[in-house]
Amino acid sequence: MDDRAGEPREVDLSTPNVARMYDYYLGGKDNFGADREAAEKALEFAPQIRLAAQQNRAFMGRAVRHLAETGTRQFLDVGTGLPTQNNVHEVAQRVAPDARVVYVDNDPVVLTHGRAILGGAQNVDIVQADMRHPEEILDDPEVRKRLDFDQPIAILLLAIVHFLTDADDPEAVVARFREALPPGGHLVLSHVCGDALPDSVPGVTEVYRHSTMPIVARTPDRIRGFFGDLELLEPGVVNVAQWRPDSVETRRIADKYRRPYFLAGVARKA
Repeated sequence: MDDRAGEPREVDLSTPNVARMYDYYLGGKDNFGADREAAEKALEFAPQIRLAAQQNRAFMGRAVRHLAETGTRQFLDVGTGLPTQNNVHEVAQRVAPDARVVYVDNDPVVLTHGRAILGGAQNVDIVQADMRHPEEILDDPEVRKRLDFDQPIAILLLAIVHFLTDADDPEAVVARFREALPPGGHLVLSHVCGDALPDSVPGVTEVYRHSTMPIVARTPDRIRGFFGDLELLEPGVVNVAQWRPDSVETRRIADKYRRPYFLAGVARKA
C-alpha cells in the first residue's frame, strides 16, 4: 500500500490519526505509515481490536437497517470516520430511498474524503463540527436544513464517545444529544469497554495518547449510563456482536467473545 501524494496540506501524515487507524483495522486503504505502525502496536496489546472494529461496523449496519425498517427516515451520524463500504446512508436508503443522513466530523481527513466520496449521494450532507460542543451540531444550518427534529430521528454515536476524556464531561455531552431527540427518536451508541482484555488497556491507551485523540475505555455501568432513561431495545447494552446477530458467523463470534471489548446498544425516546 503506497502513501499517496495530493492529500490536503493540513493533513499531518506523521501523527497517527484515529480515523485512519480505524480504517486500517477495517482493511481500508485510506491510511499511512504512521497510522499503520500505531495500529499494529495497539494490536500487539489487544489483537481483538481488529475484530471488534469490524463487528462494530456490522452492528451499525444492523441497527440502521432495523431503524429504517421500523420507520426512521432521518439519521445524524456524529464522528462518522472515513467513508467505507455500507455507510449509514447506503444501509438506510436500501430500505428507504427517501432516508436523509447528515454526517458530522471535525477531522479534516474525514471531511476531505467524505466530501469527495459522498458529494454525489442523494439526501446526504457532511458538516464540520466538534461533538464536544453539541449545540454546534444541533444548531448547524445544514443539519437543520436536512433534518427535522420534530420528527423521529436517530443520533448515532458509534465508537466516538471513548475519544472524549473525563475532562470533556462525556455524560453531559451525550445527555444533550439525548435531550435533542424527539419522541420516537433513537440513540445508537457503541463504546470501548476493555473488560475482555483488562491488561491490554494501559498499552492501548498509551498508543492512542500519541495519536490525534486519546482513548478512554470505560466500565459497562458507565457505558449503560450514557443511555439515560431512554428505553433500551432488546437485547440491551451488549457486546457488539451480540446485538441481534444476523448471520452464522456473527452468532459464532457472539458466542465466542462474551466478555466485551466493544459495548453497544440502541435506545428509544418514549
